[in-house]
Amino acid sequence: MLLGECRCTSRLLEALCGRRRVRVSIMKLPCSFYCSLWFLLLLGAGSLLLLVHLQDLSDMLQQQTPGAKLMVAPRWPIPKEQSFDSAVVIGINLGGGFHGAPGVEISSNPSLPTPSPRQPPAFQWLPHPATPTTGDQQAESTGQPLTKRHRKLLLKSGPVTPSGARSGEEDSRLQGLAQTQASRRRLLREVCAKYQPGVTERPVSRRQVSRVYVEDRSGLLYCEVPKAGCSNWKRVLMVLGGSATSTHIIAHDDAHYANQLRRLDAFDQAGVAERLRSYTKVLFVREPFERLVSAFRDKFESPNSYYHPVFGRPIISRYRANASRSALRTGAGVTFREFVQYLLDVRRPVGMDIHWEPVSQLCSPCLLRNDFIGKFENLKEEANFLLRSIGAPRNLTFPDFKDRNPKAERTSSSITQRYFEQLNSTERQRAYDFYYMDYLMFNYPKPFKDLY
Repeated sequence: MLLGECRCTSRLLEALCGRRRVRVSIMKLPCSFYCSLWFLLLLGAGSLLLLVHLQDLSDMLQQQTPGAKLMVAPRWPIPKEQSFDSAVVIGINLGGGFHGAPGVEISSNPSLPTPSPRQPPAFQWLPHPATPTTGDQQAESTGQPLTKRHRKLLLKSGPVTPSGARSGEEDSRLQGLAQTQASRRRLLREVCAKYQPGVTERPVSRRQVSRVYVEDRSGLLYCEVPKAGCSNWKRVLMVLGGSATSTHIIAHDDAHYANQLRRLDAFDQAGVAERLRSYTKVLFVREPFERLVSAFRDKFESPNSYYHPVFGRPIISRYRANASRSALRTGAGVTFREFVQYLLDVRRPVGMDIHWEPVSQLCSPCLLRNDFIGKFENLKEEANFLLRSIGAPRNLTFPDFKDRNPKAERTSSSITQRYFEQLNSTERQRAYDFYYMDYLMFNYPKPFKDLY
């Protein structure tokens, strides 16, 4: 019995000794474990301090040079409530308004973006400060607090001129473009009030907006005027809408037949009314006689599988005496005089075409009251002015390439003069009368002195 008690006592002592060894090993653990833990904590704290320091430096850089290019996340497409406000970058006041149909609900189609309520731009120039600013002035203008460290750095570096500041010459150019737009809109209103009074009170038909292309992301309505840069405008709309990344990779046929652009007449009545009220309505025009000659050269002097048989054959058949069988069969070889005879004939053997239809009929500017009226004669500058004013990406500029009949010389005023010299004075006068409203609305001078 005594032996048994001794064995139990020895087992108890062994168990106690084992627990003590475990406790000793546990107490020895923190020496290495806590060293690693402290190292990780110090590393994390150092990273946090470095991050804060870099953020301070980026804030300071933005305060010193507002125009500096920093690595920030792209913000295109611009949210609708900000798209027009961003035009202040170039100093354009986008306030102002045109009457419309407020409160009209847009189409309930969930696949279509809903236009936000806003007013079209008035394209008014605002002065842009070009004088150097001090650190305090920068802090006041940006609304950001200026720390002591930033203030010292700014004082050491002296007055800061923003890298994005415009020169006086650039301000004058923008002011001139804005004033030109105001003058063109005013003239259009005056002509419409005189020759089409009350037209804005009439309902808009689908035919009147059938040539208007819609770009919802930018809030643009562009009326297509053939031979006035419409191919390149469609390329720009494709990039703005996200269906292409660059205007330079879009072929001519893709721009016209695979552009994925929607026309305004594709929307319901409420959708049409809301977009006409709140979107920027854009129109680009061209000197009417020059546009007519450009269309003739493109469609009748170059091979064309559509215009030669559809228009050429009936024109030759009606206006050419003793036409050859080959000409009657192919429709090729229409002369400019025959073409003008067709154009002025009230009983044309074939209907009107958008390439030579007057803009006053094609785009109904008196009814739609365009916000921006550009001219082909200054196409690139005015188009880029518009793109900047709507907040388009800075790397998107209006393309200036001619991909249809690229070897042919662009139709100019001198080329137009040569073609119209083939006509007698009566034919020139009748052609001028045909485009008279275009000349009047868009302030083009008489192309010949003998016109009245």
